[in-house]
Amino acid sequence: MFERLREDVSSVFHRDPAARNTFEVLTNYPGLHALLLHRFAHWLWNLGLKWLARTISTISRWLTGIEIHPGATIGRRFFIDHGMGVVIGETTVIGDDVTLYQGVTLGGTSWNKGKRHPTIGNGVVVGAGAKILGPFEVGEGAKVGSNSVVTKEVPAGATVVGIPGRVIIKRQTEDEVRRKEMEERMGFDAYGVTEEMPDPVARAVRSLLDHMHAVDDRIDSMCKALRTVNSEYQNGELPPLQEEDFDCVRDPGEEKQG
Repeated sequence: MFERLREDVSSVFHRDPAARNTFEVLTNYPGLHALLLHRFAHWLWNLGLKWLARTISTISRWLTGIEIHPGATIGRRFFIDHGMGVVIGETTVIGDDVTLYQGVTLGGTSWNKGKRHPTIGNGVVVGAGAKILGPFEVGEGAKVGSNSVVTKEVPAGATVVGIPGRVIIKRQTEDEVRRKEMEERMGFDAYGVTEEMPDPVARAVRSLLDHMHAVDDRIDSMCKALRTVNSEYQNGELPPLQEEDFDCVRDPGEEKQG
């Protein structure tokens, strides 16, 4: 039990830069409180104490603003950021390392008994206000954009945007892999905006990253050629690029996502 609690607290630090210390997380994060109360309610539900489980779930909703049916199955390192207005239905199944933001609904579209709610794969991120409705699967590593309404299956690694949700499959081309390597080396991720959610500034930055990668390759080739001419030639290390170096290109008042 305590190992699982440590995991939950660590997942908060990993996904919310505003978290400062363990005491603050344990006392001021409603997403964590809702998860802990749900685990107790889910245990009661599986024991057949349905009314008591629902009562614990109702108390949790009063305290946190998050409604999780005690019948829902939730994996490890689940994180609800902010949390107000989140609704998770009875037959929902959530995998490991899933992140939900405020206002998310994992609901059903049928009044019939049986599986009515979605299955969320490992590593899925669901943006604020998104609605995932129906007994289908959202594949591992998928991302659901804020305020999207999803009513059909989402492939693994895809991004969903719009109303109704439009599924965009992200293909890892050679250019994308090289661009990601450049971003990681710089400690900068184009404002966290993906190519599926077009932003003119993000596109411009990505174009610059492509150009910088080509320049790096050209310089590397020149250095190799110089070493063949003069074995004593040594190329110095380039100074590292820090994320703070790009503060001047961010909009005023823009903060990290969290």
